[in-house]
Amino acid sequence: MFGINQNCEIALPDTYYTLEEYQSNVPRWCPGCGDNSILTSVQRLCRDEQLAPEKTVFVSGIGCSSRFPHYMGTDGFHGLHGRALPIAEGIKIRRPDLDVFVNMGDGDCCSIGTAHWIHAVRYNMNMVAMLHNNEIYGLTKLQVSPTSPQGLVTNTTPTGSPLKPIKPLSVTLGISNVSFVAQVGEWMPEMMYDIIKAAYHHRGFSFIHIVQRCPHFTPHMFDHLMQPESILMLQHEDGLNSSETMLKTFKNHENHDPSNLNRARELAEKEDLLPVGILYRNENVEVYDDAKRRKRFVTSEMRKNVLENAFNKILIEPVSGGNGHA
Repeated sequence: MFGINQNCEIALPDTYYTLEEYQSNVPRWCPGCGDNSILTSVQRLCRDEQLAPEKTVFVSGIGCSSRFPHYMGTDGFHGLHGRALPIAEGIKIRRPDLDVFVNMGDGDCCSIGTAHWIHAVRYNMNMVAMLHNNEIYGLTKLQVSPTSPQGLVTNTTPTGSPLKPIKPLSVTLGISNVSFVAQVGEWMPEMMYDIIKAAYHHRGFSFIHIVQRCPHFTPHMFDHLMQPESILMLQHEDGLNSSETMLKTFKNHENHDPSNLNRARELAEKEDLLPVGILYRNENVEVYDDAKRRKRFVTSEMRKNVLENAFNKILIEPVSGGNGHA
């Protein structure tokens, strides 16, 4: 009427994945566990980016965080303790068309998996790795972790942990070919989602250190960090631009250029404040997938021909007898 176009149809894609399609089993983490928040952010990302479930893979090792693949409505691989990264690398090098995510705990990554962690950063393959760091072994019931604070009393350190903890950010930023490093607390869902999204769009190995609460064994471990004045928001036009609400809530800000590796290393060593955001990003680091990618795509027909040729080499042809029988 009156010349107004009354056609209000909305063009939708042929296939649209809802949030529910990325949900699988009911999570069995403890109530209040930070893993629940991480799971929600990741499922939101999958929905918003419309990642095909059959072309999305979550890989984990052993630990509370490693239940992650069971709760995603995608492909997944629940591996051995500390071995999530080499499994993920094997998947990615053979199937570069897949989106690969890795979820590890602090014991999983920073103890038995340390060598794999270091070389995964050096290889710089195109995947997202999330370290869920609650500074304790939760699944095996209160054992000291490489990231546990010095003096922490656990079942394996009844007189207190004698060593200073390893610093995942500092270690990662000191490895050759590092290309993306970020940090966030799981109680900051808006920023966590933004960081995971930025990591997904980065071409290379994206390492996200997620400070994560364990309400059962160490319920007050991060109480001091959950105060707004303990957070340092890293902002930059080439990094993250947080909402006005976030900036008003967390008063401490720094205009940090994520290409500045030296400043990123200084921030990683801070103990008075928790820097959250993208510490370092370098898009120019060579991606191992590209350097070692096969020159041609192997089809099913090509695989069949290779097998047929191999079988023909050992084939014994029947010899016909005089009566017409072999």
